[in-house]
Amino acid sequence: MAVRPGLWPVLLGIVLASWLRGSGAQQSATVANPVPNPVPGSNPDLLPHFLVEPEDVYIVKNKPVLLVCKAMPATQIFFKCNGEWVRQVDHVIERSTDGTSGLPAMEVRINVSRQQVEKVFGLEEYWCQCVAWSSSGTTKSQKAYIRIAYLRKNFEQEPLAKEVSLEQGIVLPCRPPEGIPPAEVEWLRNEDPVDPSLDPNVYITREHSLVVRQARLADTANYTCVAKNIVARRRSTSAAVVVYVDGSWSPWSKWSACGLDCTHWRSRECSDPAPRNGGEECRGTDLDTRNCTSDLCVHTASGPEDVALYVGLIAVAVCLLLLLLVLILVYCRKKEGLDSDVADSSILTSGFQPVSIKPSKADNPHLLTIQPDLSTTTTTYQGSLCPRQDGPSPKFQLTNGHLLSPLGGGRHTLHHSSPTSEAEDFVSRLSTQNYFRSLPRGTSNMAYGTFNFLGGRLMIPNTGISLLIPPDAIPRGKIYEIYLTLHRPEDVRLPLAGCQTLLSPIVSCGPPGVLLTRPVILAMDHCGEPSPESWSLRLKKQSCEGSWEDVLHLGEEAPSHLYYCQLEAGACYVFTEQLGRFALVGEALSVAAAKRLKVLLFAPVACTSLEYNIRVYCLHDTHDALKEVVQLEKQLGGQLIQEPRVLHFKDSYHNLRLSIHDVPSSLWKSKLLVSYQEIPFYHIWNGTQQYLHCTFTLERVSPSTSDLACKVWVWQVEGDGQSFNINFNITKDTRFAELLALESEGGVPALVGPSAFKIPFLIRQKIITSLDPPCSRGADWRTLAQKLHLDSHLSFFASKPSPTAMILNLWEARHFPSGNLSQLAAAVAGLGQPDAGLFTVSEAEC
Repeated sequence: MAVRPGLWPVLLGIVLASWLRGSGAQQSATVANPVPNPVPGSNPDLLPHFLVEPEDVYIVKNKPVLLVCKAMPATQIFFKCNGEWVRQVDHVIERSTDGTSGLPAMEVRINVSRQQVEKVFGLEEYWCQCVAWSSSGTTKSQKAYIRIAYLRKNFEQEPLAKEVSLEQGIVLPCRPPEGIPPAEVEWLRNEDPVDPSLDPNVYITREHSLVVRQARLADTANYTCVAKNIVARRRSTSAAVVVYVDGSWSPWSKWSACGLDCTHWRSRECSDPAPRNGGEECRGTDLDTRNCTSDLCVHTASGPEDVALYVGLIAVAVCLLLLLLVLILVYCRKKEGLDSDVADSSILTSGFQPVSIKPSKADNPHLLTIQPDLSTTTTTYQGSLCPRQDGPSPKFQLTNGHLLSPLGGGRHTLHHSSPTSEAEDFVSRLSTQNYFRSLPRGTSNMAYGTFNFLGGRLMIPNTGISLLIPPDAIPRGKIYEIYLTLHRPEDVRLPLAGCQTLLSPIVSCGPPGVLLTRPVILAMDHCGEPSPESWSLRLKKQSCEGSWEDVLHLGEEAPSHLYYCQLEAGACYVFTEQLGRFALVGEALSVAAAKRLKVLLFAPVACTSLEYNIRVYCLHDTHDALKEVVQLEKQLGGQLIQEPRVLHFKDSYHNLRLSIHDVPSSLWKSKLLVSYQEIPFYHIWNGTQQYLHCTFTLERVSPSTSDLACKVWVWQVEGDGQSFNINFNITKDTRFAELLALESEGGVPALVGPSAFKIPFLIRQKIITSLDPPCSRGADWRTLAQKLHLDSHLSFFASKPSPTAMILNLWEARHFPSGNLSQLAAAVAGLGQPDAGLFTVSEAEC
């Protein structure tokens, strides 16, 4: 049947509209070719031509993008995306008529969401194009590609610090993070942009490296590589470049006049140029003398008598020195003999040496000393001991004393003794006295102790970091010196990939490679809000070669694994049989993932000028971070002016903003030139930068002004926030200082032997003996774990020789020093075990 050409547009519109309505319940449908080509016999000049075509666009975060088409003449326009027609209801259509030609025109718009783009898998990119109809046929627009924009957090290569000599070339490499669209790179010198067009001595390569052709003294600065695209702006670690100048001698001066001693001299200075920025000093002497001849000089010659006199004097001096050394050695030997009658100091180096067993006081017959065997043996520990890198400097030695004497080739001597008495008798006599005291050494972020099979505990005060060494974790007959160290994040390069963030302090315990027969428990705080839906948590450990490895994926622990973790709201307890350097790292799985930040406000204790600074700190909600800030503020003379608060910071790429409001203008004047200050998202989320804070500077109108009332707001854009109402007297108000008083109190860094545990040793052994064997009535370790809310770890406990010992060790790690033994006794009593029999020790057993 023949159809007149003029009816083609009407029929095509009816067919296409009915098809699109039929597919309205679906997201899209695929049609091979729903429209014909140009109608035979039609006018090609009346084919649609596009006035506006869709263009390539990027989706930023979760914001949909708009695509627009406009064609004339056009009776219908529809979008096709990745070969499938877009539903009619998703089109926004505007019809019009061209005023000059009278031809119909159409403009069509659609929104494309991130979810639509993410549904396209594989290597194919998401694209859309328009198809326009007129009475003469169809025309297709160009394809517009829609891509999801992003910018990774970590640079593929960051610039490194350099020291170069004057006029030497400098190359600072920078490979920006992966991103779409590719990141643009700029360089900062001391936070000022580097512009090669203004400095011909500097240029930036196609690979984004910064090149300084000839180094000048003015080029000494901190250089930062900045990468940015439409999503975010990232900063690399700053690289300190030092341009030094080696010293060079000036010309010699003229010779001086001949002196009475028949010599004259000349001099020079190390000033041509003088050494700068650590350059080498000039080599050689700055003064030159030589003999001269003058009428005033009297020439004399030393005879044989003078030579003999000098030789005799030297011989006498040497004899006196030898005699003094002999006297010192004799005195030291006599003193050692006297000291041995008072106390045997070899207990710290060769195990337990004999001392007499007798009551120290008549009113305390249970206070005993120790009588081990006289024999002391030495064994050699053969193993892979990693070089110790945890001290305050690279020159710090592995041990202090004879406990671990270096033998070379990775061999170390471990001294131990053979106690003659039974272990129970030995422990019962030790239970009332602590004979193994370890002197604390190092800085406030380190703890040391000397331990044997009785175990003990190391703590870094006010940080929430401790290491529990259970009984029998160290093989019997051996003594180890163990250390615990808290590292500053900026001192340890911990590589973080993707959306990973540091959630805990970086902690070392060692020395690595020592033999442990039971897991020790490392306790440390974390600032994550853990939930399986929001976080993927991993325990990282640094290898001997320096690389970091994932040794545990929380939630996927295997019972037979070397590592295990009990994760709680603010702390984690890591079971490990290998000492080393550890950190807890989280990777956000959704925007709901949040870190806890503690917000603190500090101000000067005494204000002697008109200016008054309020410092707002935003730090990880961990004890170690709080300790660092409190110590810093003590040095600055600051005090807390408001109660600390917790803010939940989400992985939403939004910055943290801080502002001050309602400052009484009649008494104070704010020097803030903008409405708010910002801390970049990445600086907080990365977790490796300390002391993040902003300062609000106020100025008193009069020196007599002492009352301050204002508000400080801290909030994340589209996230959580906190408001502080400040109202106090800056000269005498100290009511908030007591809030951190407990944080400043110290603690005992090392506890050795029974004093390190809440549960007495004999009671512990009774509980283990009673609950380890399986019981058909359920009165065994499994029920104890349920009562202590540890039943999620039953498979781990069951894999150990003594499940009850693992439960009690974890209880000790979680509840020291404030643990309540009565609650533990009640839990044991609830198992059907007579708690009175378990938690008492007879006189005979003592």
